[in-house]
Formats: sequence, structure tokens, C-alpha cells
Amino acid sequence: MKHIILNAHEGESVELDLVELAAYFEKMTDSRHQRGKIYPLGLLITLILLAKLAGEDKPLGITEWIRLRRDSLVSVFKCKHNRMPCLNTIRWVLEKVIDLEDLEKHLAWFMWEKFGTPQSKLTTLDGKSMRGTIPTGQTQGTYLLTAYVPEDGIVLKQVEVGHKENEISAAPQLIEALDLKGKLLCGDAMHTQRQHSVAVLAQGGDYLWFVKNNQPTLLADVAQFFAPSQRAAGFPFPPLPCSVAQSINKGHGRLEKRTLTLVEDTQGFLDWPGVRQVFRLERWVKRIRQGTETMEVVYGITSCDPQNGTAEQMLHWTRAYWGIENGLHYRRDVTLREDATRIGASPLAQVMALLNNFVVTLALKMSFSNLASARRAFNAQIASQLT
Repeated sequence: MKHIILNAHEGESVELDLVELAAYFEKMTDSRHQRGKIYPLGLLITLILLAKLAGEDKPLGITEWIRLRRDSLVSVFKCKHNRMPCLNTIRWVLEKVIDLEDLEKHLAWFMWEKFGTPQSKLTTLDGKSMRGTIPTGQTQGTYLLTAYVPEDGIVLKQVEVGHKENEISAAPQLIEALDLKGKLLCGDAMHTQRQHSVAVLAQGGDYLWFVKNNQPTLLADVAQFFAPSQRAAGFPFPPLPCSVAQSINKGHGRLEKRTLTLVEDTQGFLDWPGVRQVFRLERWVKRIRQGTETMEVVYGITSCDPQNGTAEQMLHWTRAYWGIENGLHYRRDVTLREDATRIGASPLAQVMALLNNFVVTLALKMSFSNLASARRAFNAQIASQLT
């Protein structure tokens, strides 16, 4: 049998057999009746992924890419019929046939079997609206909350946020589904909630939350740790013991200095579940061409003890947190044109998001730092093997 092999970036020995991938997806549950089932489910999913890896994003473009390569694909996959699925078939299978939980599990299992389970301690939490699903005249479409391992480039799980919900109400469901033992879950200020903190601790993990004005009392209490020490006549109070870490980065026309000061709450001053340490993060940025400078100060809390969460480690984690925006959501929006793809039904949108996550992760695992470059390379490799 002929195979379609994708090779990793220059100098790497990793390769992926797309025909084996089709056989792997055949393990999924297929709800269709045997009569009239022309295309196996594993084949359909693999054909869609092939088209996406080659540069197509919208259902119509995916369908045309597949049908224009009919003869080669029929030969490679040993199809019983000399034809490829039409647009309606692809949309119907994606929307009505595929079980979201089943697809998510198999995509994750395949990645773990091929590349190993995530090794990073840090997991990040963030939501994303799929703008292409917003109906005309309305303001809200499909909104997904995602748990992502930025240093491994792997999506652990995503859940839909209902139209009458927000990230706060959807997060407990996602946290409960994660294996957080020995892990650290990081989220923005929206997720700085007592119930989220308790849920993370109950799962055997630790949390790192940013603190802003949505928790005004907590913000004031945390800021107090870094206020100048008070003085009384003849009795000056020494500043609290702290540790400091700093990093300086230059790139993209700007110079950035980040300074994190970490203080342990040894006296249990904060009324918050499981909190052990608080931090102050200063971000100084100079835009070299414009000559302008900005300073931002944010605060945060964590349940990590000083042995497992040093100032250097906290500085690294707070920076790595943005990997879910830059490494996942940006690539889906810009390179995979997710927001520009008009998709009406939520199940179809969620399936497409799962496949987009897979494409992003696969490119990273095959040592491509640039997703657009990876897709051009995959397109060339696929084309050479389908001739």
C-alpha cells in the first residue's frame, strides 16, 4: 500500500504516516447505519486533515481540494468507489456523525502515543470566541474555553461556554475533567475565583491567578504586601522577606524588562483558599523606533510553596501563560483563518476547532515554529506523494 509521509523540519527524524492515521481514526464510534455508508469515518477525517495541512481551511475549499485529487486519493486509501465526498457529506459527517468527546479523545491519544504525554508542569486556561459562527444581526456565537500546555503545544481539553454562561461558570466543568496532580493551572483575573481555587486543589494541583479589580478586596490585600513599610516613632518595621527575579528580552522592535517580586504569606494574612505566596510583576517596555516607554504592574497569587514555586519559576510561568494566546489562538485566527470561516452550527464549529488544534500541535511537534511555513512544507510533501 502506498503511504503519505509527512517529514519534520530540517534535521529532525520525526515523520507521520497519514494512512496509518486513517486506520487509527477507524477506532472511533461511527453512528451511521452500515447501509449506504460509502466513506469510512477514519478516511473522512484524514482527508479533511490532509486538506487543512495543505493549506485549505473552509469546508468548500477542503471539499474541492479533496475532489481535485480523487484518483490519487482513491489509489492511496484503496477506496471501494472511484469518487470523493461532496460538500454536503463532509458537513453532515462533521456536524451530525462525529461525537465531540470521542474525536477529542482520539486526537489526544494519537498525539500522546506518537510524541509522548505532556511533560510541562504548567497548564493555562483561556477562552476564545469563534467569530465566524456569529449569526447575522447577533453578537455571540460559539465560545470555547480551553486548557492548553504552552510548553508542549498540546490542547488537553476544550468545553463550550453556553450563550447564557461565561468562562467563570464553565471553568469548573473543565477543571474537573483535567488531571492536575502535580500540575499548575494558570488563568487570567477572570478565573481568580474561590470555587476555581478549591477545584484545582481538590484535583491535586496548584493554581496561579492574576489579581485585578474584579476582586477589589483581594487586590488591596495583595498590594499591601509590597507597600512601603510603616514607621512608628522609634520602631521602624522591616520590609517583608522577598525574592526577586528579572528577565530582559529584545525583539520585534522593542526592549522588555520583567521584574517579579515574590513574598510568602507566612502569617495567613489573605483570606483565600490554599494561597501560599503573592507576587508583583512589573513590565517595562521601550519601543525602540518610537522611543516611547510604558510600565505596567500586575499582582497575583499562587498556592505553590516556596520550594516548588521560586521567583524565577514564577517569572517563567507568567510569561509562558501567554503561549495560549500567541501559540494557539493567534495561529487559529490568522493562519488557519478560523474567525473568517463562516460556520453556523456549534457542533461543526467545535469539530473544526479540534482539527485546528491538532494541526497547530502537529506542526510544533514536527519542529516547525512557523505554522504557515509548516503548511507550505506539508503541501509540497503531500503533492509529491500524490502524483
